[in-house]
Amino acid sequence: MNNIVNHLKQSDIFYQFTPTQLEMVANLCQEVVFQAGEIIFKENSSSKELYIITQGEVDILIKPASVSLWGKLEEEETPVATLRRGQNFGEVALVDEGLRSASARAAQKDTRLLVISRDKLIMLCETYPQLGYRLMYNLAADLAMKIRNTDLRIREQLLYKPQNDKK
Repeated sequence: MNNIVNHLKQSDIFYQFTPTQLEMVANLCQEVVFQAGEIIFKENSSSKELYIITQGEVDILIKPASVSLWGKLEEEETPVATLRRGQNFGEVALVDEGLRSASARAAQKDTRLLVISRDKLIMLCETYPQLGYRLMYNLAADLAMKIRNTDLRIREQLLYKPQNDKK
C-alpha cells in the first residue's frame, strides 16, 4: 500500500492530497503490467478508468482518418504524445464517460500502471467533498496544460509547414 501511495504522490492530479486522502485513493487502485506494444485501450472504445504510470512509458495514438491515393481509409495510428512515470491518462473518462478520444499503447516492456475505476473514484469524491474538489481542480489544471501543449504543437506545425513547402 505504501508503494502505491508513493506513486500517487508523484502524479500531478493528486497534488496537495493529505496522506489520509492518498491512502483512500490507493485503496481503489489496481496495478497492471503491460509489455511493449500492448494496447491498453483503443480509440472510440468505451472505458471508465483513469491510469497513472508508475513505470515505463505509454504512447497516445490517434487515427488521422485520412484517405490514401487509392481512396482507401488509412487505419495507421499516429503517436501524438509519449507519457512517462507520474503522468496520467484516460482522465476524460472521469468527466464525461464518453468514448476514448485516442488509443494508448505501452511503449516499454514492464510498463506498470495504476488503474482507478471511475465509479469508485466518483463515489470517494462524493463522500469526501474536499478530496473531490482538490481532485477535480487538479484534473482541470492537468487537462488545461495538455490542451495548451496541443495548441502550441498545432500552431508550430501550421507555422512551419508553409515555410518548408516553399523550399
